[in-house]
Amino acid sequence: MTRIVLLRHAHSTANAKAILAGRAPGVDLSDRGRKESLNVAKRLKGVDFSLIRVSPMERCAQTIEPLLTQLSKSSGVKSLIEVESDLVEVDYGKWTGRKLSVLSKDKAWKVVQNTPSAMYFPGGEGLLDVQARAMRALNGAANTSGRGAKLLVSHGDVIKSIIASVLGTHLDHFQKIVIDPASITVLDFNGVDYRVLTLNSTTSPITSFLREESSKKKGVSALLGGGSGRKGKG
Repeated sequence: MTRIVLLRHAHSTANAKAILAGRAPGVDLSDRGRKESLNVAKRLKGVDFSLIRVSPMERCAQTIEPLLTQLSKSSGVKSLIEVESDLVEVDYGKWTGRKLSVLSKDKAWKVVQNTPSAMYFPGGEGLLDVQARAMRALNGAANTSGRGAKLLVSHGDVIKSIIASVLGTHLDHFQKIVIDPASITVLDFNGVDYRVLTLNSTTSPITSFLREESSKKKGVSALLGGGSGRKGKG
């Protein structure tokens, strides 16, 4: 079994202003976000990572700085870290940098909320394309050899699109999924399919979710049976 940790960046200056940050440069963690990043490091203490892939956006790198400081005591940690372009924030095009309160009055807002699979941001990218690249990043990490958990650091809508795919639900339902700043979602991969172990977790230690199953049989049978953040995008 492979355990994959999906981490959304901590609270940002754009979140604080209710602005759709997108890929705009210079969006850093807020004071609240810096505190959240420290908590992320505490929650992931003791987890053995074999791979860490991070969105190119500054706020994602800043979110794991305390964790990397913690991990730097172990040799070879730098070799685990890669910037993954497929995890980058959605290209919101002309919507980038605008107030969510203003965007909510745009006629396309209803498309984003009700039929996001049909949404192609003006001058940007479509949410179906976002989901395709997000799943490419997930599958690439899941199928990379190495013992230990895999950490992917990304953004709310990107992670939501992954969860929708993993759960086998249509992308048009992904607004029913909440991914808060600094939240942790843990997936289990058996070599064929995924299951969700915890979703949008912002409290409690994560180590217990990452322990190896006692047997492959146990994992397979489980597969067979089987809001502290600001609302909006960030």
